[in-house]
Amino acid sequence: MEPAGNVIRGRYAPSPSGCIHIGNALAALMAWLQVRSRNGIFVLRMEDIDTARCRPEFAQQITYDLRWLGLDWDEGPDVGGPFGPYVQSERLKLYETALNRLKAEGRLYPCYCSRHDILAAAAAPHGLASEGPVYPGTCRSLSPEEVQRRSLNKSPSLRFAVPSGEIFFTDGVAGPRRTDAAAGGDFIVRRADGIFSYQLAVVVDDALMGITDVLRGADLLDSTPRQLMLYEALGWKPPHFAHVPLLLDRDGRRLAKRHGGITLAELRDAGVTPQTVNGWLAWAAGLLPEPLQVSPLDLLPSFKLDRISRKDIVVTPEMLGSLHPSFQQ
Repeated sequence: MEPAGNVIRGRYAPSPSGCIHIGNALAALMAWLQVRSRNGIFVLRMEDIDTARCRPEFAQQITYDLRWLGLDWDEGPDVGGPFGPYVQSERLKLYETALNRLKAEGRLYPCYCSRHDILAAAAAPHGLASEGPVYPGTCRSLSPEEVQRRSLNKSPSLRFAVPSGEIFFTDGVAGPRRTDAAAGGDFIVRRADGIFSYQLAVVVDDALMGITDVLRGADLLDSTPRQLMLYEALGWKPPHFAHVPLLLDRDGRRLAKRHGGITLAELRDAGVTPQTVNGWLAWAAGLLPEPLQVSPLDLLPSFKLDRISRKDIVVTPEMLGSLHPSFQQ
């Protein structure tokens, strides 16, 4: 089934490896507002491709927390839809099909390097913030004989051979972006243990679900060039991207539970209302002049991407105290 033309389709795609904290909730609320403000279709997808870290109970908690916040969706694991399944662990055949296409077109090669090998490479530059150093291309030009010899002792990962050139795109929040395609190095699309990479899975999912607009956290901004290369290699039209700011502590660290990453469950247990959370998130993002009591629906009339702050948001104890006095530490 093909998506209806000219209808915006957006999504929120959490990984069920823990409970939603306020940083996750910010991305979820902004993604929902982007879609609903344009009368679009909102999709919930569970990105549980790494089954060792993800648990069904977290997926259930995420669903509950999002509804508590006042968000809804038209398609998802619990409501179904024409582009399911909406859980990555149930979509492995789709990733395999895409992988085989890339392999048949000569876009992939086997890699036998360990993380230690890459770190030990002479003057290995730093690559994506989320994925460590740039891969130096050690296995890119192995002969068939060498591949056969190495495969006797170790199962390889599969890497995408990044072409030369520049990648350009305009982000809905961050603005125009230009990067050297090779800056991050050749990247893994399937690990040696058989698990498909986030980069491949998210491209396959968004393309086959007809997602037209991807709004997510700024920590994934540097993944976008890689995903654009996969869209091009697979012959798919990429969505529009928008990356919203992260919530940071005063030391510049991304909020995690151990230093201020308060979960929605903790806020609820403390007696904080969803209206308080929505107003605080909208204020932190730059949509409101002060933290008001609002529902997501209240924010729709004035929502625009260009009103969202481009800078990451440093969360002070005083800001947390405006959510609830018990969180001002």
